[in-house]
Amino acid sequence: MDQYRLKTDYLIIGSGAAGLLAANRLAQHGKVILVNKGSFQDSSTWYAQGGIAGVLSDSDSTESHVLDTIRCGAGLCHEDVVEAIVNRGNAIIHELVEIGTQFDRKDGELHLTQEGGHSNRRVAHAQDATGKAISNALLSRIKPHPNIMRLEQHTAIDLVTSSRLGRTDTNRCLGAYVLSPEGKVLTIEAGHTILATGGAGKVYLYTSNPHASTGDGIAMAWRAGCAVMNLEFIQFHPTCLFHRQGSNMLLSEALRGEGAHLVDKQGRRFVFDYDERGELAPRDIVARAIDHEMKKQGADCMYLDARPMGEDLILDHFPNTHARLQQLCLNMLNEPIPIVPAAHYVCGGIQTDVHGKTELEGLHAIGETACTGLHGANRLASNSLLECLVMADYCAKDILREHVPDSPPIPSWDDSGIVPETERIQIKLNWDEIRATMAHYVGIVRSDDRLRMARRRLRVIREEIASYYWKHPVSQDLLELRNLAQVSELIIQSAQQRKESRGLHFSTDHSQTDKLASDTILRPDEP
Repeated sequence: MDQYRLKTDYLIIGSGAAGLLAANRLAQHGKVILVNKGSFQDSSTWYAQGGIAGVLSDSDSTESHVLDTIRCGAGLCHEDVVEAIVNRGNAIIHELVEIGTQFDRKDGELHLTQEGGHSNRRVAHAQDATGKAISNALLSRIKPHPNIMRLEQHTAIDLVTSSRLGRTDTNRCLGAYVLSPEGKVLTIEAGHTILATGGAGKVYLYTSNPHASTGDGIAMAWRAGCAVMNLEFIQFHPTCLFHRQGSNMLLSEALRGEGAHLVDKQGRRFVFDYDERGELAPRDIVARAIDHEMKKQGADCMYLDARPMGEDLILDHFPNTHARLQQLCLNMLNEPIPIVPAAHYVCGGIQTDVHGKTELEGLHAIGETACTGLHGANRLASNSLLECLVMADYCAKDILREHVPDSPPIPSWDDSGIVPETERIQIKLNWDEIRATMAHYVGIVRSDDRLRMARRRLRVIREEIASYYWKHPVSQDLLELRNLAQVSELIIQSAQQRKESRGLHFSTDHSQTDKLASDTILRPDEP
């Protein structure tokens, strides 16, 4: 076979928790190619601090976890999905323990913490580096596996579908084109393709996400003909470090769960002005409170004061956070830490069922890149790792039940007619303008006028990118920029369709909640 052509049973794009568990499951039944555009440390899972939610104590119940999730979701959660995810959570967490995840323990039992929106202590964690602990455990299972080919530093370009190749049978995903580190384009044929590419936090100036979170899976699925759902609901984490050298450092919500206070420069705990739960209110309320106080006071940031927790608790449960802050000459033991809200999690995504099945045969999407209705209009803290892993489990089972029809080979990548780049300034300028536009016009608080202006600017930028894309060789920067622009426009378009305020979407022109409103669904063939 051509060295730039590969064939596999299962192609998985993305290697966070969802991709790793799916690879582990499917490798027992066939060949897997696992694609990651960075290293295995370049995922939101790796950086996840807080933990994974589950019903893990006698004082808690599945019904309580379901109710907390639905309450946080502001009326848009799909109850059947919530129940399916929560009911599978315990088994997944116990499996993580069995494969070596080093969760914190107290008196021999899992130590559980409580985060905003939860009515019980139900969050299992590994100090303040839970995602890293889970990733290491999952990686230990896939690294030596003979059925798994790992392609690190490879960037997916686009999905290949039968309809795009002019075939008149049922439209099906046949695989993908993938860019190698050397600049060669691989043609990968696959019986099944799974998108596990994470979120799109990099569309904003401030984000807790790693650089790789450019919405690749959402954009590729949209171009392949899949619907997207509820992309207006962008969760802003209330407490991202306000510091040039630590601009994507997250200060875990678990800090507030354990007693840290949110204060202004004068030391006043202002969140109680907005919600009686104070620091333990859901993230959307806390983030808006911080945003409002910053605007009201003309301040660049607010502060997280961990001193009420006490030195022993800080050093015992949050040693990594403390150490990294010290590297930036900040000491959470004796001073409040400057924070700002930052884009953290996309509650919307590619429309799927709980198994990750999309409208396109042969294509599944799991984890943050998918939207099942679990989160509704706002994600409950620590439900994200739960969703990633449970969806991966359900997805693998669903795929193994499917029959894969025979399909002729897909054509190799055609780069005829392209010309070398002479300069790359357009990529940088468009990247900067997209993120500035989204931050200023499509942030925590929105208005009809700002959304109109943002969409008008994005249309121009997308036209410029498309012209550049079809003239010049593909590169990771160009592919990410193309996806970033596409997802940004979809977020704006979704926000324009929601004529109310609900959960993570707050509009000054539509401040009331519409009891009849439902999911926002966009399809590629609609204007």
